[in-house]
Amino acid sequence: MAAELPPPVTDKTIRSVIIPDLADDHVANLTNKPMPQLAAIAADARSQGIELSIVVVPGNPGHDSSLRDLATEVGKSEHGTVVVFSDDWLGTYSDSISRVRLEWAEDAAKYKGGGHTAEAAQIFVDRLESGYDLSWTGITSVLLAGTVLGIGGLYLLKSRRRSSESEGAAPVSGSAPQ
Repeated sequence: MAAELPPPVTDKTIRSVIIPDLADDHVANLTNKPMPQLAAIAADARSQGIELSIVVVPGNPGHDSSLRDLATEVGKSEHGTVVVFSDDWLGTYSDSISRVRLEWAEDAAKYKGGGHTAEAAQIFVDRLESGYDLSWTGITSVLLAGTVLGIGGLYLLKSRRRSSESEGAAPVSGSAPQ
């Protein structure tokens, strides 16, 4: 399926503007607003082991999914993690971080408004650095304990039913009912 890129981005813009702009400080800003903090945020993320590239586009596209499409297109050339910010949304791509963890970090960084891209970027990076760890051992232990308790409870119910049925049974007298 063809990528839907947010206006004013085209395939040519990616090759001739975004990729070359990312080469020096890992930030490509397509807006007219200066955002010097973004280079420091990208550098900090890289020092923490997150190969981050930041792209900023003006306005909001018709669909927020087009930001993910743009991040994916940029990610074909720039390895690591690419985050694309619009005024209120962001889209991500990563060849090293799971989609679940990316979206968890995205959720906290959305809807910061056009003038707060650096704040949104810092929130995004902070969430990635803090990690999103599910304890599969804990989840498995809870499920296993629930299964054992369920089986034990069913065993007790059947035992009680069996003993109440055996106590309530009258001796058979040998004659047929009439």
